Amino acid sequence: MLRLIPKFNLTDNPRADILSGLTVALALVPEAIAFAFVAYLDPLVGLYAAFIVGIITAVFGGRSGMISGATGAMAVVMVGLVLAYGPEYLFAAVLIAGCIQILAGVFHLGKFIRLVPYPVMLGFVNGLAIVIGLAQLGQFKDKTIETDAVEGGSHSAIDVLFNGGWMQGDALTLMAGLTALTMAIIWIFPKIPKIGKMMPAALVSILAVSGLVVGLGLDTQTVGDLASVEGGLPEFHIPMVPFTMETLMIILPVSITLAAIGLIESLLTLTLIDEITETRGRTAQECVGQGVANVTCGFFGAMGGCAMIGQSMINIESGGRGRLSGITAALALLCFILFASTWIEMIPLAALTGLMFMVVIATFAWTSLRIMRKIPIEDAFVILLVTGVTVAYDLALAVIIGVIVSALVYAWKSAHHIWVSEGYADKKGQKVYNLHGPLFFGSIAGFKDLFDPKNEKEDDIVIDFRNARVWDHSALQAIDALAVRYSEAGKILHFVHLSEDCALLLEKAKDMVEINQIEDPHYRVVVDYVDVKKKKSAKK
Repeated sequence: MLRLIPKFNLTDNPRADILSGLTVALALVPEAIAFAFVAYLDPLVGLYAAFIVGIITAVFGGRSGMISGATGAMAVVMVGLVLAYGPEYLFAAVLIAGCIQILAGVFHLGKFIRLVPYPVMLGFVNGLAIVIGLAQLGQFKDKTIETDAVEGGSHSAIDVLFNGGWMQGDALTLMAGLTALTMAIIWIFPKIPKIGKMMPAALVSILAVSGLVVGLGLDTQTVGDLASVEGGLPEFHIPMVPFTMETLMIILPVSITLAAIGLIESLLTLTLIDEITETRGRTAQECVGQGVANVTCGFFGAMGGCAMIGQSMINIESGGRGRLSGITAALALLCFILFASTWIEMIPLAALTGLMFMVVIATFAWTSLRIMRKIPIEDAFVILLVTGVTVAYDLALAVIIGVIVSALVYAWKSAHHIWVSEGYADKKGQKVYNLHGPLFFGSIAGFKDLFDPKNEKEDDIVIDFRNARVWDHSALQAIDALAVRYSEAGKILHFVHLSEDCALLLEKAKDMVEINQIEDPHYRVVVDYVDVKKKKSAKK
């Protein structure tokens, strides 16, 4: 049973939170730099985003233990705007995206994440695991060889497989060997009696492999080969863009996309951590926290971000549960930038690559492969569809498509679950049809086929809605149309156990409804609910 986490749970285990936060901070450095490169931005723009988003969401977000920072899903969306108009337009877009996210939190729109079906969740997790894994393959490329750049904002995670620049010979062998060593340490260290629980295995692996590379003087790529991470504190900076409607029209579509991707990835990551930790975060608070973080990024020259499933999994697997872990990670990252950039630049990329590969293994829902033949074929299709779209395009599009397909499948199935049972009332000659199932846009065709007014033998007909539900305006129109058909056939028709709401919304059949205030079930037709109130007032 899930329990709601306290609003501010700083820590229940300071040691575990601090150590896991340090581990996460080490992994944040190359990720933030890499995502800045994806968006054609300066590395410090990504590092500042990782710090700002990380510290604000750790303090004000709705999920303790979750790590946020600069992400690849959002970086890909930024490319087109940066290439066409420059970084200043991006900072303005991130600021507006943050405002949109705050509004989503204020109006509690985050709760709609509950409408995401479980097959979509599995596809999301599997897709992100594959994307993270493919991103790590970029570390096996020679950084001195230019590869094909991302043009016009289009991007696919699988592009890394086809744009060339792979390492050769000893460099590739050393990189692969150190990566495998890192993965082996992470897998073996927790199994060592007594000392296996003393430190996070991820941190041990990074320290061990870094020591090996420095001690033996091995020639392999390090964080410093990507870019210098030395810098000062982020400075307040109002985006230098024209404050005109034309500017707004340029950045608003990007802002909406950034806000949507950021919230979807954050809330799905929150849901995933909820399941792992058997607690429940606060979606509305997380929306506000993400929004405040991105608004701050817009004013401090950072690229913005959202929750990071990879780093969040590192944190959770390392024992980080409280907000202290996220705060530690953000502050440690800032300290790395200010004081320890030289040391951070010495960390071999192979160590961080191995760490992320272990995250991929832990993130991928391997059970989804085992159950594929046991679940309905449409659910299996949704899992594969969401996974494929996530890898080929982006997370937001994948989730939206997955939800739409799942909703259509559900509507199609529900449309075939409407039927009637026949009987007779005590009144002589009065035939009763007991309607069963949901009546909505998908089932109205089947509803119409259940009745044949022209060939009806009885002249007095009752349709009982006690075991049915009227869900939308299409259903109301179908009821009205049926009333017209019976009227034209010269039959007397009665509708019983329709709610008062439905009776008020009906036009042609309203005089045929018999309302029993005691037995009538009170359910709402969601559409036109305001109109019901108005009609009630007018009736009075």
